[in-house]
Amino acid sequence: MSYNKIYAKFQKPHLKNEKFLPFIRDIFEVDDSNLALELLQGCGFWLMQKDEFFELGTLYKEIDDSVFCFVDIETIGSKPQDSKIIEIGAIKYYKGKIIDRFETLVYAEFVPEHIVELTGITTQMLEDAPMEHKILKAFREFLGDSIFVAHNVLFDYTFISEKLEIYGDFPLLNPRLCTIDLARKSILSLRYSLGYLNHFLGINIKEQHRALSDAYMSLEVFKIALLSLPHNVKNVQELIEFSRGKKL
Repeated sequence: MSYNKIYAKFQKPHLKNEKFLPFIRDIFEVDDSNLALELLQGCGFWLMQKDEFFELGTLYKEIDDSVFCFVDIETIGSKPQDSKIIEIGAIKYYKGKIIDRFETLVYAEFVPEHIVELTGITTQMLEDAPMEHKILKAFREFLGDSIFVAHNVLFDYTFISEKLEIYGDFPLLNPRLCTIDLARKSILSLRYSLGYLNHFLGINIKEQHRALSDAYMSLEVFKIALLSLPHNVKNVQELIEFSRGKKL
């Protein structure tokens, strides 16, 4: 199931029910339209029905009234098919406050030396950690229908989503926001890596390349970036499109 394929349907406003419902039934391989919509929204997709049309729910949700979930993962490789997550950290942020946290190591048989050097996470630290499929289920419940935010969001989001599919679950369809993209549009800096912004912006979180610490850094970058938003960026979809450089 393709995130881009579903979101591409909403490039034009006022998507007619008669066009969208057969498409989404085919995606989930079910005959019942109501069930297909429930599955879609259960995957985190924000949908708004307006009479005979469907629209993105992100168009109708103000930034200040939305839950953002800042996520970071540490892995032993770049491809979900042949590597594993070894740590997940996530922070839920709503109305200027942290409302919840998620942090766990994840079992892996072996951690390569270069990953140990980068993260400080060793094979021994993971011996009694919970299994990946259990953690992914728990993380999905934690994420709920919040907005998935990460620094280089495509990596974290896609890795987790594809891992869910490997374990026989549905992929993620939550709205997603990249703090690299957002920072590039709102913060003047020579570089936009998380480590550089951590020092340049005075965030100064000491521990790096650990999931929860990096999620905190991403949250702080987000908070600083919001201070420079154009006045016409009010709802979540406008924020996402602004970060991607789309003219509003």
